[in-house]
Amino acid sequence: MSTSSNKHSNAITNNFESPFVKLKSINFGDCKWNSGFWAEKVKIAEDKMLPYMGDLLCGDIGHGLNNFKIAAGEKKGVHKGFYWHDGDFYKFMEAKMYVYGLTKNESILKELDEYIGVIGRAQEEDGYIHTHVQITEGVDRFENRKYHEMYNFGHLFIAGSVHYRITSQRNFLDIAVKMADLLCAYFMPDTKHYQRFGFNQTQIMGLVELYRTTRDKKYLKLAEKFINRRGTYEIKHDSTTLGYPIGDMVQERTPFRESKEAVGHAVLALYYYAGAADVYAETGEKALLDALDALWENVTGKKMYVTGAVGQAHYGASTNLDMIEEGFIDAYMMPNMTAYNETCANLCNAMFSSRMMAIKDESRYADIIELVLYNSGLSGISVEGKDYFYSNPLRMVNNSRNYDSHADVTESPVRQPYLECFCCPPNLVRTICKSSGWAYNLSENGVAVVLFGGNNLDTTMLDGSPLKLSQDTEYPWKGLVKITVDECKNSAFEIKVRIPKWAVGSTLKVNGEDAGVTVNPGNFATIKRVWKANDVIILDMPMEVTLVEGHNRIEEVRNQVAVKRGPIVYCIETPDLPKEASILDIYYNTNSPLNAVHKNDFLGGVTVVETELLLRTGKNDDMYQTVTKPSFTSFKTQLVPYFVWSNRGQAEMTVFMPIIWN
Repeated sequence: MSTSSNKHSNAITNNFESPFVKLKSINFGDCKWNSGFWAEKVKIAEDKMLPYMGDLLCGDIGHGLNNFKIAAGEKKGVHKGFYWHDGDFYKFMEAKMYVYGLTKNESILKELDEYIGVIGRAQEEDGYIHTHVQITEGVDRFENRKYHEMYNFGHLFIAGSVHYRITSQRNFLDIAVKMADLLCAYFMPDTKHYQRFGFNQTQIMGLVELYRTTRDKKYLKLAEKFINRRGTYEIKHDSTTLGYPIGDMVQERTPFRESKEAVGHAVLALYYYAGAADVYAETGEKALLDALDALWENVTGKKMYVTGAVGQAHYGASTNLDMIEEGFIDAYMMPNMTAYNETCANLCNAMFSSRMMAIKDESRYADIIELVLYNSGLSGISVEGKDYFYSNPLRMVNNSRNYDSHADVTESPVRQPYLECFCCPPNLVRTICKSSGWAYNLSENGVAVVLFGGNNLDTTMLDGSPLKLSQDTEYPWKGLVKITVDECKNSAFEIKVRIPKWAVGSTLKVNGEDAGVTVNPGNFATIKRVWKANDVIILDMPMEVTLVEGHNRIEEVRNQVAVKRGPIVYCIETPDLPKEASILDIYYNTNSPLNAVHKNDFLGGVTVVETELLLRTGKNDDMYQTVTKPSFTSFKTQLVPYFVWSNRGQAEMTVFMPIIWN
């Protein structure tokens, strides 16, 4: 284990000793939400989301724990769930770890110990653990990459590292280390069989976190090797790839350092990019960073929805004409109704941006984190916390698709109480539970305020000085943020306040006076001074309701607009339309004002946008029809935040609406 005496080794992404990271993560638990939006979400996660998910995964519906019990010889049965179900259980455990880190509830620790005991007994003598392979007769280790062994191992390594950092117990970490040592024995040699095998890139992040936890460099070397091997072999099916698309689908056609376009399965891609960012943080290799820059710009500038969602299509082709599933297609090809936007992919977009922000010390990456958290991330779960979306389209029209044909219910018109493909729900819940760990970062001589919300920060700066801040705000519903310095050192340091790109016209004051620094949207505003207890920073961000249009090349939204207020993207759904009206007949009228109104008792407490829309009449169902000047009727209604749609029964919905300019 590391013998370093530092005080910042217990972060989610433990980059304290990473030499090529400019913004360091705070220890998890140093920041706690105490009021408002995220405090409420974390409380719902603790009280409802995780208990419900535990009932699923530890019972006969989700059967995650049962698989480990069968592998341990403690229960009879066959493996149930998809090949990657072990990894989903590890993510569920990780979410529980974060709640324990915030609450120190000993019953959670006891529950985790029980799970870890079963997993330990399921682990084979040489370290191997993957329940599908262990339980299923006639299936061998590393026989086919579609079994997602690497995905499961990666989440094991991450969860084992996080568990050690939060609890100081080694029981789960030892299981992860034992598996990682076996992985090194298999995959470090340059064998032809293993050259192509490691396609599901979660293990890269996991290996780097194990390195950061143990300081054993072999894990970092293996992580780098998984990157180095990609794109160095002929793309054709062999015994390890049969039954799963190849090439761009799994980001293996182009060597990473030559990559400029995000391709293939969006989750695999973004886990890969996040892992490469972790490797760069330790090695500082310029070629890695150049590729990361190009890929981030491609994702967020050409293939991302207004909600921060990514992965435009369930099925499609890459620009190299490789078959892809659940992933990226051509730039600016952004369908609304068939948008796939897997919840995991959206969350991975935030994970990638979080790492890029730490490396580059640039606020624009945090804008993506925030966009995902408030929109395409949270849309994956119901307000109550017990139903899930796997895909997150920007438009839903009744009877437009045969959703019953999707046996695994990855696409559905309403959230589901259980998804057989269960990767997204625990990924989202662990993100909610760890969100306070993303709220602040530490700079060389200061702190960066990344996310806004009612919270307390009690940490130490990188020089060991104590630092306590408190944040008071009703964000995201109001744009006023009050940051109070409660304790600090008596020499000068910087407080970097993120100014979101949308927050044009923001002002920044210290103790009632202009802060005297540049307040530039999309950047950090850096205030350096000798601070003292009770100093107060006031950030005031205008929260006008705005209209957003897409790039000219996005054909699907030509002459259409979306409504946005602060970080929140809005939509219109049928509970707020006249009876029998179709979402496809709705138009936005520029003469209509857009008024923000907060409703405490509506959909968990949200700000809606009240306005007057137009309903077009007289169209028929012919594919093409002669048209004269159309007629419209107006009606007063409300738009709701995108993340709360489909909480009032099955509904049609759209984010983008055609606009009539007056």
